[in-house]
Amino acid sequence: MKAATQELILSISNQAVIARQAILTMTTLSASGHPGGSMSTIDLLLSLYHVIHHDPHNPNLPDRDRVIVSNGHISPAVYSTLALMGYFELDSVVAQFRLAGSMFEGHIEREVPGVEWSTGNLGQGLSAATGMALASRINKTPYNVYVFMGDGEQQKGQLSEARRFAVKYELNNLIAIVDYNQLQISGSIHDVMPQNIRKSWESDGWQVLEVNGHDIPLILSTYHNAHGFEHPTMILAHTIMGKGVDFMENKAKFHGSTLDEEQLTEALKQLGVTNELKKYRKQRADFKAVKHTYTKFDLLPDFTCGKPVLYETDNDCRSAWGTAIADLAKINKNAKTPLVVVDCDLAASVKTGEFAAVSPENFIQCGIMEQHAAVMSGALSTCGIQTFWSDFGVFGIAEVYNAQRLNDINHANLKTVLTHVGIDVGEDGKTHQSIDYISLVRNLFGFKLICPADANQTDRVIRWLSNKSGNYLVTMGRSKLPIIKNNDGKIHYAVDYNFTYGKADLWRDGNHGSIWVCGTPAARALKAVEILRQEGIFMELVYVATPLQIDECQLKSSASKGIIFSVEDHSVHGGLGSSIADAILQQQLSTRLIKLGVHGYSMSGNVTELYQLAGLDTASIIKTVKANL
Repeated sequence: MKAATQELILSISNQAVIARQAILTMTTLSASGHPGGSMSTIDLLLSLYHVIHHDPHNPNLPDRDRVIVSNGHISPAVYSTLALMGYFELDSVVAQFRLAGSMFEGHIEREVPGVEWSTGNLGQGLSAATGMALASRINKTPYNVYVFMGDGEQQKGQLSEARRFAVKYELNNLIAIVDYNQLQISGSIHDVMPQNIRKSWESDGWQVLEVNGHDIPLILSTYHNAHGFEHPTMILAHTIMGKGVDFMENKAKFHGSTLDEEQLTEALKQLGVTNELKKYRKQRADFKAVKHTYTKFDLLPDFTCGKPVLYETDNDCRSAWGTAIADLAKINKNAKTPLVVVDCDLAASVKTGEFAAVSPENFIQCGIMEQHAAVMSGALSTCGIQTFWSDFGVFGIAEVYNAQRLNDINHANLKTVLTHVGIDVGEDGKTHQSIDYISLVRNLFGFKLICPADANQTDRVIRWLSNKSGNYLVTMGRSKLPIIKNNDGKIHYAVDYNFTYGKADLWRDGNHGSIWVCGTPAARALKAVEILRQEGIFMELVYVATPLQIDECQLKSSASKGIIFSVEDHSVHGGLGSSIADAILQQQLSTRLIKLGVHGYSMSGNVTELYQLAGLDTASIIKTVKANL
């Protein structure tokens, strides 16, 4: 870290004036944005970028220091800082801020060079920062991670999860900076929700330093001193909302209110700079909007997939997942890409214990902190690490939906393996019976979903998935399931089976109609088809492992049989049946669709009985088919 010199201090001070000019101009020009917090944070941001290790000409430098801005609404300050550091032109930021087609959006986005993590949902930045700080150790690439947060944001419960995690894993390369201007949208932070920020961090084991957030020499020395502790450090920076313009200072309204043109003229006069609003208005008018294109942030793993395991007797998919991921860890100890598994105090249930025994250094135990685990794992996966997080269905998607949405927005590479989905969870009851995982993932544009049918397909899916980039969700129930076999009694998902995303599996041919099944009811549907055959009713049976991507060729063939039944241990709203219905309309096919699934919250009880009550047992499937043929 560079020593503070008078030349450096003067340079930062001069840049701070230019940045404040840009902040006020861009927010007035766009008639939206958050100038107040941007003005209070800019001295801290500029000072930091003058002392950390980074390269504007190589934003993805492997050993660069990472800066996460959790309070992403201070984007005017972030964009101004990065522009003044040389990442892009400042004029472009001012003219294009919050303009459709521009990358300079209202909250910071990872597509902008120099931005490490898209934020805006307060309380998640510290979790992301811990993931990147942990990645430094796993990748054996030393760097520091800094995370900016607002003081109102400290009211978020997820921060306590992230603080404890950082202390447990001794992330002393992590420094948090809290903009302590003591104002939030509704007024004073002490009135909205009183708390002792310093004591909260100290009680969780953090070292806390305090500084005047506008005294540049003190800021620089505090950054230097923050690296002298064994524990992670938080800097509580006392700042002034709207700093630099007297009528903005300490006014909560300027958190999210912009200046009108008359106020802008007065503010810029106080800063001693010229008003260039006309120039930027013309540049904004001349900007040609383009359709937003996403930058690719691909993970390029190099794993050996190993020899598939052949299961010949009933087994649960979760055990097959646990065995497969542990085997991958064993045979890939020397792989260039690290393989990590994250757990939330459920190793015995989600079967990650074997991986923990094989690769303890890459087994991350988060405890019962799902919100933190979801974001931390997502951030970890953006650092060249193939990251698997395993949890129960209700926790890993329903409870943390917004966190998974953030992983999607950030183009993470997280592989979430959910066990205990559906009413197959049985006696644990409706609070634990995840019956909406398909419909939830349907709304995440970049996620892919896989629902393996038995232990053999699970094994092949996990091995296939180890070398894939992007976000995936793999789901499975709790119960042991029969091994799927062909008409001749041979195992369907044998060792030579290769999984293909989006391809449906034809288990049985038939011409009286078609049954499409997904997930845990698969064997019951298969048994129903076999019994119907004995009665002279020949139903086609199709297994769908990827309910969000319907096999169009297979659907066209099935539709020609006149009727399709969808069978799933999932809400009938938004599940496999909904995907089939959408595809039928899109392909303009003519067929009848009957949905079999869960029509309401179930109860606690034996799985067999719950399936009977839901109409998903073999006898009920047969009855429904006969009634509708």
